[in-house]
Amino acid sequence: MIAPQRIDLILFFICSNAGMARFDHQSEPVVTPDDLAATVLTALSDQRGARYRGPTSRKSRALPRSPFRRFNSSREVIRLVVMMYVRFPLSLRTVEDLLFERGIDVCHETVRQWWGRFGPIFAGDIRRRRVKWMRGFRHWRWHLDEMYVKLNREMVYLWRAVDHEGEVLESLFTRMRDKAAALTFMKKTLKRHGSPDAITTDGLRSHRSAMKDLGNEEKQEVGRWANNRLENSHLPFRRRERAMLRFRQMKSVQKFASVHANVHNHFNLERHLVDRKTYKERRSAAQAEWRSVMG
Repeated sequence: MIAPQRIDLILFFICSNAGMARFDHQSEPVVTPDDLAATVLTALSDQRGARYRGPTSRKSRALPRSPFRRFNSSREVIRLVVMMYVRFPLSLRTVEDLLFERGIDVCHETVRQWWGRFGPIFAGDIRRRRVKWMRGFRHWRWHLDEMYVKLNREMVYLWRAVDHEGEVLESLFTRMRDKAAALTFMKKTLKRHGSPDAITTDGLRSHRSAMKDLGNEEKQEVGRWANNRLENSHLPFRRRERAMLRFRQMKSVQKFASVHANVHNHFNLERHLVDRKTYKERRSAAQAEWRSVMG
């Protein structure tokens, strides 16, 4: 958009040139200066269907604020720390020792702070990309199940859903294993990932009651060994749970379960189903995409 001061300057030159042309040729031009000024003003007022409203504010011109601001360490080091702690069954002090072998001096409390701050940000970026990409594919079958997790000497329930390829779709912690908890979990999963052709569950009656309220009771499938894919997907979380020496707060365990699921999906390359060359290509692609998380 052109500023008013620049518009006045343009009109001044137009009117001056038009007046000089009329004086030199001793004949009135076809277009007078007033007509030229009116034409320019009309064109500028119709530009993009809006009038000039002053200069654009600094906030609208600025780029989104980087989550790495006010941190002395580089974003590459922060990504490496978060990946090592979330992906592998390592403790905070083990990550500190491994980074020291690489020449990076980071305290274990810094590792705790970084994964708590940047873990949900990285996981959210990965989840948005994968959900957007997976919406174009058909969901054949989901597997729903719940598992016990010890929280301050109290047993809570982790509801998990995976697809037919073992992709973790959703994770939710509740203190009860009733119909309300199952309904909350199913609504959250269906809203984010759509509806599948079939849903495999165990014999828990809360699943059937919740699916009956949602109107997809006919999609439920129950079998003795039909839910083994989901039972096997519990193992990475169990290994990580033992390395962390259990959990102490519901908020922290919910955050870690969500972050761990998205990072596990990103680096789950199905190495037992492909040859070595294909696996190396997928691993390089996953690492390159991880380095591009949050720019």
